[in-house]
Formats: sequence, structure tokens, C-alpha cells
Amino acid sequence: MDRQSSRRSPLIVLLVLLLPMAGPAAAQDPQPRPITPGDLWAVHRVGGPAVSPDGSRIAYTITRYDVEANRGDSDIWVVPTSGGEAIQMTSAPGTDTDPAWSPDGTRIAFVSTRGGNGPQIYLLPATGGEARRLTSQEGGAFSPLWSSDGSRLLFVSEVWPEGVPQAERLRGLKEGPTSAKVYDELMYRHWDVWEDGRRSHLFMLDMETGEVTDLTPGPYDVPPIALGGFQDFDLSPDGSEVAFVRNTDEPTAVGTGNDIWLVPADGGEPRLLTPSDANDTSPQYSPDGSRIAYLAMKRPGFEADRNRLVLYDRTSGERRWITEELDRSVSSFVWAPNAQSLYFLAQDGVFRSLYRAGLDGSIEQLTARTYNGAVDITPDGRHLVVARQSSVMPTELFLLDTGGETVRQLTGTNGELLAELDLSPIERFTFEGAGGTEVEGFIVLPPGFDPARTYPLVYLVHGGPQGAWSDVFHYRWNYAMFASPGYVVAAVNPRGSTGYGQSFTDQITGDWGGKVFTDLMRGLDHVLDQYGFVDERRMAAAGASYGGYMMNWFEGHTDRFLTLVNHDGVANTVSMYGTTEELWFPEWEFGGTPWESPRVYERWNPLAPENVERFSTPMLIIHGGEDYRVPLGQGLEMFTTLRRKGIRARLLYFPDEGHWVLKPQNAVLWWETIYGWLEGYLR
Repeated sequence: MDRQSSRRSPLIVLLVLLLPMAGPAAAQDPQPRPITPGDLWAVHRVGGPAVSPDGSRIAYTITRYDVEANRGDSDIWVVPTSGGEAIQMTSAPGTDTDPAWSPDGTRIAFVSTRGGNGPQIYLLPATGGEARRLTSQEGGAFSPLWSSDGSRLLFVSEVWPEGVPQAERLRGLKEGPTSAKVYDELMYRHWDVWEDGRRSHLFMLDMETGEVTDLTPGPYDVPPIALGGFQDFDLSPDGSEVAFVRNTDEPTAVGTGNDIWLVPADGGEPRLLTPSDANDTSPQYSPDGSRIAYLAMKRPGFEADRNRLVLYDRTSGERRWITEELDRSVSSFVWAPNAQSLYFLAQDGVFRSLYRAGLDGSIEQLTARTYNGAVDITPDGRHLVVARQSSVMPTELFLLDTGGETVRQLTGTNGELLAELDLSPIERFTFEGAGGTEVEGFIVLPPGFDPARTYPLVYLVHGGPQGAWSDVFHYRWNYAMFASPGYVVAAVNPRGSTGYGQSFTDQITGDWGGKVFTDLMRGLDHVLDQYGFVDERRMAAAGASYGGYMMNWFEGHTDRFLTLVNHDGVANTVSMYGTTEELWFPEWEFGGTPWESPRVYERWNPLAPENVERFSTPMLIIHGGEDYRVPLGQGLEMFTTLRRKGIRARLLYFPDEGHWVLKPQNAVLWWETIYGWLEGYLR
């Protein structure tokens, strides 16, 4: 054992102290086992809550996957707020999502793919029974939202806009014998799809007559194609006005200028509410109709600026930035029924915490050390419902009081499966990164952990780069899955990570391999110094997107790892610019285009000649053919370079996946390939 072998973390001491407490009865229980790829896809995935108008019930979704059939199936469920058994409301094959209660609580509108006509909106009695289809839109129907009197329903559908030459040309080609596409403008593809000329528009459905009105005709998407909020349209309580988000930047590929617009609910000329070139999203009318709350950034062109909560007074026109003094980015919010405060969520280190904001600008943090997702509030204003998860618990619904204290867990969807599994919670630590700045990370222990043994290490680097590792049950980069073969997992939130203040996030811009690399190396040093059961002779690193970029950067800047796993990582910053779709991102990160800022692009280019000269570490490269954020060529360039230098490499290519591997059978192969590759080096 090496010089760190005598050091033990507080968690290990606790585990050792607890061992003698296991009595004879416990020994008879089945021993928990490591999680497998099959287990990960056997998890039933719980969606966010929708509280009924009387506050007695909560609608939500559960998605289940069939690996053999290679598809998922989502259904609507309802659980009593007072606790008790959840009831499945839909069971048709396909996806049933987005439950929305009618104002009188007698019906639930939802989106379903049943019937073979694409996603449409259906109506279901709240007591159960047969669902009735409400829409028959050629471009599908999504995101239903009721008017307060229940007479109308807002929804989104895709249409062919009139008077847009590129859209008309693409439509003609689609209806003709050729598969060709012709483009004159950016953006021509996004994430994993090629632009087909259609636009998302906001429609109003009259529940009595069935008449449908397009409220946002024209060449722009509503909601916007990128950087939208958690809900990007709303209807005023009196039913007279609709607030919505769209982006009119030309071209769309270079601007982050989402704006909030207002339009009469019967249709008409929209009025611009937020004349800012930065990102404005998520308009929500107060329950009394006096104000609109929304999220706003301040810096145009920067997608990871801090989201502030803003209040707009509909009478005076005054705007108040009520979370300006809170150095955290707001992700979602809900009004209190009395319209005197708002409850919102914000990333807080590895957690996502719940806060309350008063109209006077007062801020109170209500939760700590929990990761909370979507939030809703009961009509009496006494309770909140959150979708909560952790590294050892997939998302479940919890009832909180308005002080943030947990009242009860409402759902226990995966209890039987979790009882079989040996899952270790994260153990957090901090250390001094570049410039003495405090940086946070955590480790996850392998199944059957024995503090007297030494273990290989898998070191994870997150994407973004403006993202963070959190205390979540990740359905792709799951910490327990990496630990399952018998590895200690370490993850660090270096410079650029969110949840540690905007300055910390900003410090990666123009510095992709600088302070962040120092943070990561010092984080690794800290793990080796503090956890003597980690074998520094058997270490691997893995990352996706920006994390994949860092694997390519590691390749030319450190030999501490026996192997690297690179999923959809940037290899060549210059060629990346010419093939990615959201151009505002590289232009912000590297200070312009490659011809405007060539030195910055080359400074942080993993495939720059001086870096390639130092390549020596074997690498597993994984890439999706439909990834247009970090296009396939990035993985191919890295694979070609490594093999031409005689360095062992393997390319796992998924022609039918984008930036993420989402199909169950592909995901199982993804894990099996990574396990096999790591086994060859860490054992």
C-alpha cells in the first residue's frame, strides 16, 4: 500500500463503525448487488408534477423502457396529495405526457402518440375512462395550457410558414421524388435534425366550437428553437392576453436574443415586451394578473449568463430584477396563489435548492443538500410539490411545506428494484484549485467496498462546459454504473461549472485548457492524497461533449491515466466551428470566428501539432452520426490521428444517435463497450 494508505475519509470511518451492527437477521437477507445496464433501463422514470385545482391530487408521468423492443412507453398517473396509492390513468401504447388539469378539475388534457397521427392533444375524465382526441394538427400538438375559465386551450404545433422562400423550397423538395435539401440561410440543422422548413407556432383552441387560431403566424419559432425556458408561453388570468417567447435574430444561429412578446388572445399584432439582445424566457402571469414574472440574462451572445428573476408591472410598466443580489441562476419558478411571492429553483453546488422571493426583493433559501427538479404549488399556498432525486434515488415526488420542510414522499416508483442494488451515495470534498479558488468534487464507492483494499479510479469530466456534476441519478452518465465493476468514481466541478457563482462559470471562457485543467489535476491530487484506497497506478478518465474535449486535451497534456474514454468530444476547435450549428457558442467562448480570433482557437486546439506530438494514451472514442452539436468528424479526426501515430484506439459509432445515446439497445452496448475497454486497462 502506498503512502496514503493510512488516511481514511469520514465516510469510511462511519462505514467501519456500522459494520458490527449487522445482526443475524440481516445476514439472512439477500446481499445487494451491483447495478447493471439492464437495471438502469428497468428504472421507471418519473416526470414533473401537476397539482389539481382543488389540491387533492397530483398528475405526473412514468416512462418505462423495453430493451428488447428498443422503445419506451409513457403513461399518466395520479397520486393523492394526502398520501396513498398512485393510480395509472392511461395505458395506450406509445407516449402519454404533459398532463394539464382543467380549471374545474374534472378533466385532464394530455399529449399522446396513440392513433398513429403523431402527437395530438387528448382529453381524459379525471375519474378515469376513455380519452377523446381534441386536435388533428398535421404538425402535431404539444404542451396544452388551459384558460382560467376552461373555455380555451393553448398549444404548440409545427406549420409551414407562408412567404418564406427557403421553407417553400424545402417543402417542395420533401413532397417530390428527391431526398435533397437546399439552404440559403443559417441554421440549417440543429442538435440531431436537419431543418425542414417548418416553424413551431402557438395556437388557441376553442373548446366549444373546435376552432383553432394561429396566434403567432410568420417565419419565427414559438417557442424558440434554442435556449428556451421551462415554459415559454402563458395566458393572462382574465383570458385577454398571451405572453410568448420567440427569437427574431437574423440569422438564428448567431444570436441568443430570445424575447417575450404579448398578443391579444383572439389574435392580432404582437407587442415586444423585452427589447434586449440577451436571453429572456419563461413569462408567467401572476394569479391576480397584475404582473408578469420572467427569466432574463444580461449579456447578448452568452448562453450561460446568470438567469435573473424579473417582475414586470402591467400597469406602470416598471421592471424589477428581484434576484440580482443572489449569485445563482434561476432555472424555474412558480407564483404563490396570493401573488405576493414566488418560489424558484437554482443550482447550488451539486444540489438544486428551493428559494422564496418576495415582491420586495427579499430572498430566502428553503432547502439545502437536496436536488429538486420541477416544482408546483397547491392552490391554498400551503404546500409545494417537487420532483426530487439523488445519486442513489431516481426522481420521485415529494410534498414540502412552504418553509421547505419535507412533509412526505408521495411516490416510491422504484423501491423494489433499489432494494436489490448496492448503491453508494456521493461523498463530497473541496480543495484548492487554480489561484487558490475553492473547488468542489465527490467520490462514489464501488459495490461491496472494503476499506482495506485498493481500487482503480475512473475520473469523470462533465460537459457544457457550463454545466456541473450534481447529486442526481443520471440516466446516461450514472455514477453507480461506472462504479459497478469495482471502481472508485471521482468527479470534480472545475472552473466553468454552474452553481458556484457567475464569476466561477465565466472563468472558462477563452481558457478551455487553462485554469480548468489545473482544477482537474489538483482535484485528482486531492483524491489520491485523501483516499488511500485509490490505486494511482490504475486510473482512467472519461467525459462527453466538453468532457470529451478534455479527454482530447488530456491526451496531449498528461500521462497520468492508463486510458481515456471520449464521447462526442471536440477534437479540432477550427473545424468544429465550421460544422456545428449554434455559432453563438464558439464565437463567445473563443472571442469571435476562427478568422477573427485564430490564436485563441489554435491555443486550445487538442489537434494542434505541438499537442499531437505528445499523444500516447490509448483512447475509446464514441460518436453519434446524427450529432450536429459536435459533429461526427470530430471523433473521426481524433481516431485517425491516434491510429496514424500507432496509439491504440477504438471507435464506437452509432449512425442513429445524436449527441446522446438514447435508444435502449444502443445504450446497453455503450455500457458494455466501456466496461470491456476499461477492464483491459484497470484490472
